[in-house]
This record gives sequence, C-alpha cells and structure tokens, in this order.
Amino acid sequence: MTRTTERHILPDVLQPGLALVFCGTAAGKRSAAEGAYYAHPGNLFWRALAEVGLTPRRYAPEEFPRLPELGIGFTDLAKFHSGNDSELPRDAFDVPALMAKIECFAPRWLAFTSKHGAKAALGRAISGYGEQPEHIGTTRVFVLPSPSGQARGHWSIGPWVELARLVRGD
Repeated sequence: MTRTTERHILPDVLQPGLALVFCGTAAGKRSAAEGAYYAHPGNLFWRALAEVGLTPRRYAPEEFPRLPELGIGFTDLAKFHSGNDSELPRDAFDVPALMAKIECFAPRWLAFTSKHGAKAALGRAISGYGEQPEHIGTTRVFVLPSPSGQARGHWSIGPWVELARLVRGD
C-alpha cells in the first residue's frame, strides 16, 4: 500500500534552499490534535527559537507554515503515528523516507530535537549534543536536547545557541 502525505499527522515543511530543518520523532498528542508542530504549552521549542535568534520573535505553533520564509523547515521520523515515543509502534520511524527527503531538499542543517530521534536515524548511540560527524548528502547534522516538557531534566539552551551560531555562520 502506498502512503500519501494526506495521511501524515503533520505535514512536512520542506523546500529547496532551507538553512535548517528540524526533525522530531513524532507529533505529540497535543500537536496532532492542533495540527501544529511543538504545540504543547510546556514545550520549549518556540521559546528557544526566539531566544537564540533563529526567529525574530516567538512564533505560535500554528504559524509553523510561515517558517520557510526564515529558512526553517520541519519533518518527523514518524509521519503516520502520534504520541510519546514509548507509545509508538516499533516500525513507526521511517528512516529511509527521512534520508530521501533530506537528500532531495538538501537543507544546510538537519537538527534532531532529541537524542532518541538521532539514534534511530543515524543507527548509533548519541553520546553528546551538537554537530555530528555524519552528513546526509550535503546536509550537516546536529543533535539538540529535547524541548519537550517531559524531558525537562535534560534541557539546556546551550546546544540551541551553538546551532543558531552555526546556521547564521557566526
């Protein structure tokens, strides 16, 4: 059976020429219900983007389709499932589809918003946050601490600051 994008929980926001694409594992329940990336009020994603200067202001989750104007796109490893990582079926992550999308659209950076997502995509344990040695085509890879409220114990803005610096070319 061929899967179509109409069945995606959240649409990919991808186009050629993006500076940065954020990749989550799967839409959370709130994000799926609202049809917007990082929609839970306890999620630090939108605040972090503004704080580190990747966006000129704090965007609301429902404004995610506007971010390509700023060179930012979105995707997830699990396009057909939503919920916490522990609730997802074992085959929820479609790594080959992610790799094909990134090779096709070739953003300068792909940033995983969790070590779990990066581990699934890269096929290895992720020891630390920051730039990774792998490239996907010409795209450089970065791993961020999860902005989810459930991962607050692992939160640090530092890697987000570093990513913003690299994306800007500072």
